Amino acid sequence: MTESDPSPHSPSPLSPGPGYNGPVPDKNATMWGMLCYLSALIQFFGIPSIVGPLVVWLIKKNEMPFVDDQGKEAVNFHITVIIAAILLSPTICLGIGLFVLIGLGLVSQIFSVVGAIKASNGIAYRYPFAIRLIK
Repeated sequence: MTESDPSPHSPSPLSPGPGYNGPVPDKNATMWGMLCYLSALIQFFGIPSIVGPLVVWLIKKNEMPFVDDQGKEAVNFHITVIIAAILLSPTICLGIGLFVLIGLGLVSQIFSVVGAIKASNGIAYRYPFAIRLIK
């Protein structure tokens, strides 16, 4: 494989990535896909992280297949984060809960930023762990 050849394991701009079978996203679709992920950062303002991705996905899901795919991924992940937070909240009684929940929040935001970067490059992002309730 020459230096100019892409690795078979790294998606090219013409290959939107695993799990996405729609058309190659244009600049507008990649921007909205990126917003699906970045909108989760509203968590820092006391609003649940699922609200932003859900609103963006609901607005654009019928117009752009890439946004539909990435919006579902973001919404599913943030549903998973909410479920994890609920299940981990009893650890507050053990004295470690605050640290565990802060860690969960930070990890969810880091994954959201990674997803935004991938989506802005037209690559479909899949979170390492998510309960995919919305298909």
